[in-house]
Order: sequence, then structure tokens, then C-alpha cells
Amino acid sequence: MQAAWTHTTVLLEEAVDALLGHAPPYGDVQPPMYVDATFGRGGHSRLILSRLSSEARLLAFDKDPDALAEAASIHDARFSIRHDGFAQLQDLPTASVNGILFDLGVSSPQVDNPQRGFSFRSQGPLDMRMDCTRGESVAQWLTHAPQEQIAQVIRDYGEERFASAIARAIVQRRQSHGEFKTTLELSELVAGVVKTREAGQNPATRTFQAFRIFINDELGQLQTALRACLRILRAGGRLVVISFHSLEDRIVKQFISEHSRQVYDRRAPFAAAAPMHLRPIARTRPTPAEVAANARSRSAIMRVAERTDLVWGGA
Repeated sequence: MQAAWTHTTVLLEEAVDALLGHAPPYGDVQPPMYVDATFGRGGHSRLILSRLSSEARLLAFDKDPDALAEAASIHDARFSIRHDGFAQLQDLPTASVNGILFDLGVSSPQVDNPQRGFSFRSQGPLDMRMDCTRGESVAQWLTHAPQEQIAQVIRDYGEERFASAIARAIVQRRQSHGEFKTTLELSELVAGVVKTREAGQNPATRTFQAFRIFINDELGQLQTALRACLRILRAGGRLVVISFHSLEDRIVKQFISEHSRQVYDRRAPFAAAAPMHLRPIARTRPTPAEVAANARSRSAIMRVAERTDLVWGGA
């Protein structure tokens, strides 16, 4: 019998309040359309639906087949879901969406289910794909990845100072014992290389994070999605992003900052500045009570911005 892998939605009320709790976008004559770009187990989507008007619509995205199965339990004509990653937001028409919510990273059911291969604590296939029906698993990638690439991935996406030593040990192990098959094979090897680590952190934490981000192209997909948001949001629409580590949050922070300032053309000093496209609204962290109830929320940061105009230059 399959375990019931549960998920506690982080910043649930705060995120939905930020998405919906403001005046309707000005000049909006179309029925409201909202997007849950990371359906997961549907915590945000269900609360959004409970607050939407009868004419509003909610479109969700998720790569995970298990998330699609969960979405099938929502019987609401206002709701639909696409089996796609959020990079496919670029398919939506210009100025068609009133608000977009991202809850980035891996969900608790994905981590807790050993068969998904995300956890360094449990024995399972070394997979880590968000969508296990598409693409290459971590185990498959490690059968052919050059040592230099492995080291770069661990260094760039895991911010791991032992990246070169870990990559060298992986290649040596591959040459002597063949391909990695399980999560514990990899985590035990990394633990043998990483002799020092922050208190309470598993030596394999950063390596597993790096491989997960790389194999799912998480940062590249996020950058593509954010650019799409700037185009598809209606004037006055909200962008809400919850991130759980510094690499994601840095991308979101820089994106909002870049598009929330006026740009002057140095070649034409007397010309009017190009208008800003976003207005920062809030930066929110979980309350101590939420962290006490759900330790996985402790690193979460939610950033909120509002679309200020409909000028779009295609950049």
C-alpha cells in the first residue's frame, strides 16, 4: 500500500492574500484569470478557488504526474491544469493574467517518497526529475558527465566548496564500480569526501540540491517564466514568488529590481525615461509559529510585485 505523502503549504494565507487581496487591475474588462504556476498538492490553488468569483478562472501548471493526479480531485469548472513546467507561461497571450503565484522548489511528497530519488536519507533510485516521464535522470547523467561538468554543477548550484573533490570521487567510483543506481550510494560517497559541514546538515545536502536544480533546469526555467510574466500580466496584476534557497531568491530579487526602475537612454539625455514595469510590494518571511509547526518553511522568502503598465518592448 502506497504511503500518503503529505505536504504543508508554506505561507498559504499570505501568498493568496498578496495575489488576490488588492483592487482589481485598472481598466480590466476581461474575466479575471489567475495562474498557480506550481500546483504541487494544490494547497494554494484550493484557497484561491475558494476566494474567486464565479466568472474568474484559475490555470495551474505542474510537471509532476503525481500533482496531476491530485489535481483530478478538484471538480470546479473554473479550474484547469497543464502538464507542463512554468516556463510554458510563455504560451499565454499578452496581458491575459491578473496574478501569478510561484511556490518554487521541491515538495514534501517528492522528498519523502524514496522512489522519487530526491532524498539523501532514504534508499531509492537516483532520479530527481520533477517529471519522471521525461528527460534524463541524475543516475543516467552521471554515467557520461565529464568530471569538469560535475564539479561545475556542484559548485554553481550547490555552492559546495568541496565540489572538485566530490566530482573526482564520483568519476573514480564510476570507473571502478560502474554507474550509480541509488541515492544512498551517492550520499555515502559524498559523506566520505566532505569531512566538515554545518551542524545539523547532511554532507550530501548541497550536492543533492545541485543535481536536482541542474537535472530539472530549475534556474533557467525560472528566468524564462519571469520574462513571460512581465508580458502576460495585466496592468495592476500581481507577481507572487515563494523561494527556498538563495539561488532562486537572487534571480527573483534581481528581476524585480531590474524592472522596477526607470531607464534613461544615455545617448539621449533629454528624452523621457522608459517607464518601470513592476512595483515592489512586499518581502515576507514565515512567522515563528509557522516555522515551529513546519520546519521546512524556515528558509522561505516571498516577494510580491505589481505590474505597473502595459508597455512591452519584447526584451
